[in-house]
Amino acid sequence: MDVKINSVHFDADKKLIKFITDKINKLGHYYEGIISAEVFFKLENTQELENKLTEIRLIIPGNDLFAKKQSKSFEESTDDAIDALRKQIQKHKEKLKG
Repeated sequence: MDVKINSVHFDADKKLIKFITDKINKLGHYYEGIISAEVFFKLENTQELENKLTEIRLIIPGNDLFAKKQSKSFEESTDDAIDALRKQIQKHKEKLKG
């Protein structure tokens, strides 16, 4: 699976890139039809602690799946976004069966 990672307003380190790549590749266990993924890491210009935003778009046949989460760390927002995508994948698979 092709994973494109974009970081806005900062440079993502190798540890963060490996973390997100591993998480997205695990989504392949739930659904074989994932073509690729686009990830955007953004630093919001706010005074709040929860200023790390992760957006993930999974490209699949038909409609793409998308999740956007914000938290105190990129790892935490990535975990939240992956959980949301996992639920969307399960709903998508049920829709295909039904």
